[in-house]
Amino acid sequence: MANAASRPVIVWFRDDLRLSDHPALHEAAATGAPLICVYVFDEHSPQLRPPLARPLGAASRWWLAQSLRALAASLQARGGSLILRRGPAADVVSELARQRDAAAVHWNDIEIAPHRAVADDLAEALSVAGIAYHRHAGDLLAAPDTIRTKEGRGLRVFTPFWRRVLSLGDPSPALPAPARLRAVPEVASDELGSWQLEPSAPDWAGGLRETWTVGEDAARGKLRAFLEGLPGYATGRDRPDREATSRLSPHLRFGEISPRQVWFAARFAAAERPAIAADVDKFLSELGWREFCSHLLADHPDLAARNLQPAFDEFPWTSDDAALQAWQRGRTGYPIVDAGMRELWHSGVMHNRVRMVVASFLVKHLLIDWRLGEAWFWDTLVDADPGSNPANWQWVAGCGADAAPYFRVFNPVLQGEKFDPDGDYVRRWVPELAAMPSKFIHQPWSATPVELAAAGVTLGGNYPAPTVDHKAGRARALAAYAELRQR
Repeated sequence: MANAASRPVIVWFRDDLRLSDHPALHEAAATGAPLICVYVFDEHSPQLRPPLARPLGAASRWWLAQSLRALAASLQARGGSLILRRGPAADVVSELARQRDAAAVHWNDIEIAPHRAVADDLAEALSVAGIAYHRHAGDLLAAPDTIRTKEGRGLRVFTPFWRRVLSLGDPSPALPAPARLRAVPEVASDELGSWQLEPSAPDWAGGLRETWTVGEDAARGKLRAFLEGLPGYATGRDRPDREATSRLSPHLRFGEISPRQVWFAARFAAAERPAIAADVDKFLSELGWREFCSHLLADHPDLAARNLQPAFDEFPWTSDDAALQAWQRGRTGYPIVDAGMRELWHSGVMHNRVRMVVASFLVKHLLIDWRLGEAWFWDTLVDADPGSNPANWQWVAGCGADAAPYFRVFNPVLQGEKFDPDGDYVRRWVPELAAMPSKFIHQPWSATPVELAAAGVTLGGNYPAPTVDHKAGRARALAAYAELRQR
């Protein structure tokens, strides 16, 4: 057995790919012991299989690869190293701990039932082996069991939920990154390339590489730059033609920055510049919505598969593969919808206002099951979050928590004209409409044949005619919802 002072301590990295404000790493490094920092790519644990969990989508797999490279570089710069392993996490980490005679294992918990189950299995295996373990609070501002109704249930309406979170005051302070780490030499590690997280034939990730710089340093720099330009956020955040949002969502998804770091940076900015207090409050409420979705997922692990409102189980969805494919490819004939879907395909992200518009179009104009849209987003978004993605889709469909009223059907023309008034967003992502006059760019079918010809647009040719008439689609949706209510 190794000398007690030299016995290593293991840090199991999960969806927390950073060094700052990492409770598990902080506590492990404070022991002074040599560290084995390990990330386990787990698609094998039975708890992580559908319907309670599912493999990462293609865009998220790409992001994960870049994030692991960035984490490895950050660890190396401080004297540490990142070990990569693949398999059932409880088996992999417990076996590593036994092989290396580890003094302890540290990890940050994930408040999602299947991930808690995997961590519970690891805790049991370590207990049997006589190895200490330490579970630390995960990436939430408040633990789900602290925000409950009198009956012990989670809150299903955002405003009282967020009021409760705010009433708790500031979360515990964010932790600094360890200055120096001691690595354990000669620990076997997988080659990242062997996991085949990145596309090769064909390599469709060019737009992702063009759009994103991945990793903790990039996330913190992005937060600083965003807060410097925050004035006007409360109103400008709805404009897809402007760079007014934080674009922190994928960094939060993979834990390259923590909600606590965002919280304190925003609060500090408001204290320094009281004039932006309203913008900071709005920004933090968006962080709160992420928290709300995470709490929903903690209570409803099958959020991506089952309607939160069971009455919607009888909703008369249609089956229309051609319409679904037109939506996926950005060929619906509604420019704001098509721009959003093409932005998603190219960059792995979509402006939040446009996400609502395209989701409403799919589930209401086309009457296609929200789960098909959610699955497409899961595969193509770099920020595909297991809580936010299905919760937002259910919100739009009207079947979720704090859901949008069933009769709210976004008019894609009016949404485009209001939030992309000059058509700059559409022109960027739908270049075949670049020469359309602004007054027609959100409804090109309203232009005369002469005006269309002058802009080089042929409806049904180089740009599709609308797949569904807005008024007819809205009426059909309302009729379907009325039928559901009668049932």
